[in-house]
Amino acid sequence: MKATPLSNCERRFLLRAIQEKKVHPPFLAPFPKPFPIPFSAGCSRDPSRPRGPIACRAWRTNPLHMCVRVRVFPQRLDGRQCYDYRNIRVSFGADRGCCMVELGRTRVLAQVSCELVPPKPNRPTEGVLFFNLELSPMAAPGLEPGRQSELLVSLNRLLERCFRDSKCIDTESLCVVAGEKVWQIRLDMHLLNHDGNITDAASIAGIVALCHFHRPDVSVQGEEVTVYTPEERDPVPLSIHHMPISVSFAFFHQGTYLLVDPTEREERVMDGLLVIAMNKHHEICTIQSSGVVVLLQEQILRCTKITAVKVAEITELIHKALENDQKARKEGRKFGFAESISNQRITASKMESAAVDTNDVEEEAGEIIAKADPPSEVFATPVLHTPGTAQIGEGVESSWGDLEESEKEEAAEEEGESEAAAFECEKVETEDTSTLEETKTGEPIVLSDSEEEDVVILEPQELPRKTR
Repeated sequence: MKATPLSNCERRFLLRAIQEKKVHPPFLAPFPKPFPIPFSAGCSRDPSRPRGPIACRAWRTNPLHMCVRVRVFPQRLDGRQCYDYRNIRVSFGADRGCCMVELGRTRVLAQVSCELVPPKPNRPTEGVLFFNLELSPMAAPGLEPGRQSELLVSLNRLLERCFRDSKCIDTESLCVVAGEKVWQIRLDMHLLNHDGNITDAASIAGIVALCHFHRPDVSVQGEEVTVYTPEERDPVPLSIHHMPISVSFAFFHQGTYLLVDPTEREERVMDGLLVIAMNKHHEICTIQSSGVVVLLQEQILRCTKITAVKVAEITELIHKALENDQKARKEGRKFGFAESISNQRITASKMESAAVDTNDVEEEAGEIIAKADPPSEVFATPVLHTPGTAQIGEGVESSWGDLEESEKEEAAEEEGESEAAAFECEKVETEDTSTLEETKTGEPIVLSDSEEEDVVILEPQELPRKTR
């Protein structure tokens, strides 16, 4: 990924925006000036109570160093607080297993497909899972097509640990005939727009697509395997044990400041990234730390508590979206990506239909025609001005055949130039004939293109006499 590097001015601005905080008046006495409180001093919000900010302890700047309680609201570029997630929007396609997740302005499209394949030799009774994430220049100019970058490799490995290693899907239920045929579930994810935190958006899109997907029903009679269409038998949903969801934390100034769900701008200036995948049962599926920051045990434990709260909220949102889509399909209502787009976005000037009274249209049209001016006369025959031109109807006489004065002068100049060129050609021809006559007399030939060049004289060579 070759992204445009940030300038020093932009980097300082982003870091200063992360450091600055607005300090509200304390409960006991106001501070003379707002001051920043670092992450390590306890400036945090209790994950168990996400609705309101919890006061944190800070030392007052007076001789007594009295401990008071203040309300601290960190400021981010998009107006969010430290632990706030961006808005999550889930929409489903017309087919089963197709969904699109929007995390702020980051969009990921996920599609699940299946086919019957032979199982792996070491696991004859388990299905096959395949996960793939693609990054294209359509999402961001810095992404290169058709190349396995370090970012893409790390994201694919993280998603495989999140889904496959956590055993969120019952692979034994995908077996049709042991040792011969099993279902291969393929999850393809495409990044449509990149605005930071691809990991969380891809994990949400992947688990939503897997929960929304239904595989065809099959029956086995002896050695014959029959796959039924959706019209013959209802498709069968996948057996999902739990829903692992990842939450990303960005650290700044060697772990002094912490942000949840970093944007693309914040990712450029962060020192380290911590990704924790967890389900609603508070079971950690995977954890990964990257960057140059060294985290303490207390910081990791605090991040796991925040992750538990965020995962519970996102899981509830996913269940509600799946229920709404299932209800719309059963009731026969319209569904799909086109129906999920609001009309105000693509038809902003659309107006409701209104009834039009056409009873008195003929009378009104007759009145309008009567009040209008009579039509002007039209020439029935064309008017010939000069040979090759004609005019039909009203208008000014055509002057195409007449030349303007400037054009006449240009034509005269061109004629004069042509006559001068012809005269020079005749003069050159006469000179050439004279030189040819002189050469016939046996005088040497002088070749000279200009005065600056050397003069070369060609003299006839005497042939040696033949002797017997």
